[in-house]
Amino acid sequence: MKPLSNYQQCVEWLFDRFAAYQNIGANAYKPGLERVYALLDLLQIDPNHIPSIHIAGTNGKGSTAAYCASMLQQKGLKVGLFTSPHIFDFSERIRVNGKPISQEAVIEFCQLIQQKNTGSPSFFELTFAMALSYYQSEACDYMVIETGMGGRLDATNVLLPKVSIITNIDLDHQEFLGNTVQQIAFEKAGIIKSKTPVVIGDLDQHTQAIFKNKAQEFEAPIVFVDELLIALENFALEGYQLKNFKTALVAMNQLGFNITLSEQEASLTKLAERTGFFGRIQIWQENPLIIMDVSHNVAGIKATLPIVTSKCQGKLFILYGAAQDKDVAQIIPLFPTEAHLAACVFSNPRSKTFEDWKKLGIHTIYEHLDMALEQIKEQMSDNDLLWITGSFFLISDLPTKKRNFL
Repeated sequence: MKPLSNYQQCVEWLFDRFAAYQNIGANAYKPGLERVYALLDLLQIDPNHIPSIHIAGTNGKGSTAAYCASMLQQKGLKVGLFTSPHIFDFSERIRVNGKPISQEAVIEFCQLIQQKNTGSPSFFELTFAMALSYYQSEACDYMVIETGMGGRLDATNVLLPKVSIITNIDLDHQEFLGNTVQQIAFEKAGIIKSKTPVVIGDLDQHTQAIFKNKAQEFEAPIVFVDELLIALENFALEGYQLKNFKTALVAMNQLGFNITLSEQEASLTKLAERTGFFGRIQIWQENPLIIMDVSHNVAGIKATLPIVTSKCQGKLFILYGAAQDKDVAQIIPLFPTEAHLAACVFSNPRSKTFEDWKKLGIHTIYEHLDMALEQIKEQMSDNDLLWITGSFFLISDLPTKKRNFL
């Protein structure tokens, strides 16, 4: 193969050459740490050269990671943030103080990999290695690292963090992590490390003992956020986002950082520029109100729905998109019966198809987000609300010229 010479070539090569869950789903999943240890050894990357925060959980990982990263920056630190998937561009996965990885750095890393005999790492393992390499070259003070899936066998679990965070546990990715919340909790608890504080964002009677036992086994101090009284200013946070923010605050305390009320407010005000935070109850337009959101499982939809309905003064329109592996038969009944529900196919190959939606009894189906937006807006009055939800991939289809958010 010819040497890679530009950014677009490199991104296409990463997705084509290495199995990427974002594109092909289950066939890309490669649990285990052997490959990532071998890859990091080959590239002479020390995963623990920079202090880190390690975050697992069913929902809320990205939000909690963003809050942690913004708070650390508020303390004057240079912070590497690793999240997935990306929405619009690959570079979103790897950020330093909010700025995506440079195209030059991606090209340089891919050219290096092209010259090495790396075996058969997954796309995620390779991207994680790229992030670690970039954060070291940028001399970051801290890394905030979000797991991909699970925890125990996740590529990121080579980390020995300063604090571990498990946001919550619910049913998702059962084919990989288990069919019960207890089984999934066991996998997520795999990020708990010896004598390293662990913060649990959601107190659940079905999983509490699993986390306590694992923490006791590793002599890891454990804190359940729900058991703490945390005073917050009247920030514009609702529902699960408020809980994620509290979880990040507790993690900061475990690290010895006292985040004052004014620093908390600044961390929120500057959240987007410091982290690229996007897609969580994101307002795209007002009058009528259009909200874009990435909730994609039962727990996420249940948490977001009350927030959305509380903002609706008229009719509620819902545009829903989903990947093939999502059990939408459990999600569709959660939507209010009076809502105007439509489905949308997205361009990612994992999308449910027109025929899939038809078999599920959805009568209004759009083949592209842009078309859906235009046609639904024509039906709306100023008091109505459109909630676009179900997948990162659906939002990623928004045309470049329309990516202006409020």
